[in-house]
Amino acid sequence: MTFRTRLLIAFTLMVVFAVAVVAWAVSATTRRAFEQLDAQRTQALVAQFQQEFARRGAEIVRRVDGVAETEATQRMALKLNLPDADVSLYVNDATGISRTHQLDFVEIDNHDGAIISSAQWPARFGYKNDWVTQPVDWKARGAFLRKEELPDGFALALVAVRPVAVGERRIYIIGGQRLDKEFLASLVLPEGMRALLYRNLEQNFVGALLTDANGPLPQSDMVAPLIEDVRRLPRDLAGQPRELVQTIQWSRDPASAESVHAIPLLGPARELLGVLLVASSRREIVALGSFIRSTAFLVAAGGILLGFLLSWWASARITSPVQQLVAGAREVASGNWHARVDVPAGGEIAELARAFNHMTLQLATQREQLVQSERVAAWRELARRLAHELKNPLFPLQITVENLQRARQHSPGEFDEVFRESTNTLLAELSNLKTIVGRFSDFAKMPAPDLKTVNMNDVVRDALRPFYAQFTALGRPSITPELYLEEDIPSIEADPDLLHRAVQNLVLNALDAMPAGGTLTIRTRPGAAGGVLFEIADTGAGLTREECERLFTPYYTTKQYGTGLGLAIVQSVVSDHTAKISVESESGHGTTFRIEFPSRPVPLCGTGLAASVAHSPEIISQDASEIMKAKSEVV
Repeated sequence: MTFRTRLLIAFTLMVVFAVAVVAWAVSATTRRAFEQLDAQRTQALVAQFQQEFARRGAEIVRRVDGVAETEATQRMALKLNLPDADVSLYVNDATGISRTHQLDFVEIDNHDGAIISSAQWPARFGYKNDWVTQPVDWKARGAFLRKEELPDGFALALVAVRPVAVGERRIYIIGGQRLDKEFLASLVLPEGMRALLYRNLEQNFVGALLTDANGPLPQSDMVAPLIEDVRRLPRDLAGQPRELVQTIQWSRDPASAESVHAIPLLGPARELLGVLLVASSRREIVALGSFIRSTAFLVAAGGILLGFLLSWWASARITSPVQQLVAGAREVASGNWHARVDVPAGGEIAELARAFNHMTLQLATQREQLVQSERVAAWRELARRLAHELKNPLFPLQITVENLQRARQHSPGEFDEVFRESTNTLLAELSNLKTIVGRFSDFAKMPAPDLKTVNMNDVVRDALRPFYAQFTALGRPSITPELYLEEDIPSIEADPDLLHRAVQNLVLNALDAMPAGGTLTIRTRPGAAGGVLFEIADTGAGLTREECERLFTPYYTTKQYGTGLGLAIVQSVVSDHTAKISVESESGHGTTFRIEFPSRPVPLCGTGLAASVAHSPEIISQDASEIMKAKSEVV
């Protein structure tokens, strides 16, 4: 991925992140504000319910007081105080009182709690209400919730009790109204809110006991978990169950969700008789969130487009000078040491361009100095090697000439025999000199590659052909060649003669490494970027790490006889083709040479001993000629 692409992605992601953060912040802030508003509305409705509850209780108390203070009630209490009073005369009075004073529940109880008359359940005549005879100041107590028993079940009622005393005895007037959908319908609710009432009159949850202003709720089972939570929750220090708030989604549509605030309703004994549910619709919040998301999406799309354009422009402005620097660096890498970069930008990029130009100038200067130094060092090394190689045969030549002189002076009769032996020695040593000079001359005269289209498999087969007779020669250890030449390797631009010579040198090196026989393995396969990978491996004694590091140094050899130029020639061929050579070896486990040839050599200016010698073959030729002349003079 390019630097420009990374900058483009970074700028675009920054814009997307900024828009996303703003959208999230706006959405969260708005949602929080609406939730606070919804909580305030819910609290207002709860307060309204409590006020309405208190108002209804006060109204019921007023009506029950009105019943207790009527002349008919006073007269009833007076007659019932008589010893032989007939209570059956008043069995139907409660029904008339309930109609007259608009009360749903009316009961008249005797001083011992026995029911004299009941409007809601006349058949309960004679039953006792023990709770009404408890030591309670009924005159001071207001209305309260009560679970009222009816012929067909139970009802939740808001009731008040007033005693009517005549003489030593009293009767009790109990009156109240239902707490049901009519009560919920009387509440004035803001838009988007509704009230529900669950009458906790059964041991388990009963959906029919959950109602709103229109009657029983169809989806009551969805409220059941909230009701059960209210029933199970521990109470606070005052014995009051804690209020709960949950969100209930009535359908798959998120807009159908409501925040439900559950308020416990307790009876005289702090028992849970009902739960008031104040539901606030979340439709506005959902719609607002959807609007914010849509707006954020549009803003993000516009921001991304604008950010893309701005980031493309900015990245182009930033990376264009960098690309010029990269192009300059590539030119330097390809061998153009005089490459320069002209960057019109200012600031750090301009400083970098000036530093790059200064660096290339220094590199060119230092390269020239390095080439001169290496050339001098190379010729010094060559002179040292030549002196070492020539010193060995020159000493026998000197001894032979001295022997001839002594024989001429002191033993003229034996001179002919000494002359024959000495000339044979001189000829043998001069032949050795000629061989040494020829090897150095061959190395110095390495030609420049003549590039042609080459198939590496053909080069390997041609190079191995002269060795097949040696592989299976009688009296010599057997060497087994194994060729793994892939047929689909690409052709490369190379000098076939130089490759042929390098492969043969590697084969000779492998044969020398296996004096007791072994396996010679050669592989070719496609390389990177359209090139070819060549491998040659032997099963010889292997090399140490130190030997591998010095293996391609000219004149270095691990053999008893050798000039150390075979692998140096291979290295020179590899260098001329801008290929890469590596060696893997372990003592006792053989050696593997691996060469990676490119599809076409890249022109490079070589340095080092081989390059220095190769650039001056005439000097070596001159040295060889002088040595041959000296040989002729001696003869």
